[in-house]
Amino acid sequence: MQSLELKYGLNPNQKPARIFAASGELPVKVLSGKPGYINFLDALNGWQLVRELREATGLPAAASFKHVSPAGAAVGMPLTEELRRSFFLPPDEPLSPLASAYARARGADRMSSFGDFIALSDPCDAPTARLIAREVSDGVIAPGYEPEALEILSKKRKGAYNIVRIDPAYSPDAAETRTVFGITFEQGRNDLSIGTTHLQNVVTREKDIPESAVRDLVVAMIALKYTQSNSVVYAEDGQTIGVGAGQQSRIHCTRLAGDKADLFHLRLHPKTLALKFRDGLGRPERDNCMDGYLLNLPEVFDHWEDFFTEKPAPIWPDERRAWLDTFTGVSLASDAFFPFGDNVERAVKSGVTYIAQPGGSIRDDNVIEACDRHGIRMAFTGARLFHH
Repeated sequence: MQSLELKYGLNPNQKPARIFAASGELPVKVLSGKPGYINFLDALNGWQLVRELREATGLPAAASFKHVSPAGAAVGMPLTEELRRSFFLPPDEPLSPLASAYARARGADRMSSFGDFIALSDPCDAPTARLIAREVSDGVIAPGYEPEALEILSKKRKGAYNIVRIDPAYSPDAAETRTVFGITFEQGRNDLSIGTTHLQNVVTREKDIPESAVRDLVVAMIALKYTQSNSVVYAEDGQTIGVGAGQQSRIHCTRLAGDKADLFHLRLHPKTLALKFRDGLGRPERDNCMDGYLLNLPEVFDHWEDFFTEKPAPIWPDERRAWLDTFTGVSLASDAFFPFGDNVERAVKSGVTYIAQPGGSIRDDNVIEACDRHGIRMAFTGARLFHH
């Protein structure tokens, strides 16, 4: 039995801790650092997510994981000038498709991605490594590392950055187990392959779902598969823009993810992009400051000199609503059915035009009616995606 000793489990008092393969060899090799228990939970869930995104879309994929849920996930679509500015990227920095995927995954919710564990679908290249090097991150898992990329990452955290290589050919057993309070649970592994076939049962009056929205719905559904339930994901342009994870109430998932999607869009507002940060303000400090600015927190505006060289102009409520109303075509997926139409009413405020959810509620007709009222296209996937 091959095993890898860990510093401790979920908490420092939970010792000893290890990961092990009951038979054969572990499919992972630590190239640098000493990953912990939660690091490996994030790494292995993240790897599954990006591997499935790669298979479903044919594009390089990246995920930014925190506490066993993705803060962001994306495929390698090119970045606009506005997105580069929002993600604090120089306009002329060369980005590979994989680097673009990570920039998007990290940029989906930069506050939540602080200290993330990164998963990459493809061997890490130098442009991606350079992005990772400048962010606060716990580690990365990938099927390989180009020599220059490994050299860049090996210098992070004075050589202590967690770098994990996974065998891309590894396939686990069909059954999986876990132990809780001394009792062992066993179930079949969730090997559901998510794709366009899950979007064929469009139950609303409006039926057309363009190719770009199909891609985004697939991205959202695969992200859901590895997000703590209950969960709802908003997606746009090949990336998640709002993940509402681990809520007991469906509408709270929809609100949480929608609020995050709104913040993502508000980061692109001209007033936000025009913020003049003080020299020497680090990326995490800028993220915190921008979040406070968008939430109109007094500590940002009352002490603006600590963060900016010029006093920032607030985005007034009517300006916020007008800006958010310019965004349409957002996709949303839910890991279980919508029990009420209130989820649709909240979603439409964040530009949602396309929805994928399992269906099966006794109030499906109410949810469909709400979609028809707003011209939303909704597919019943028939696939529940709970994850715990």
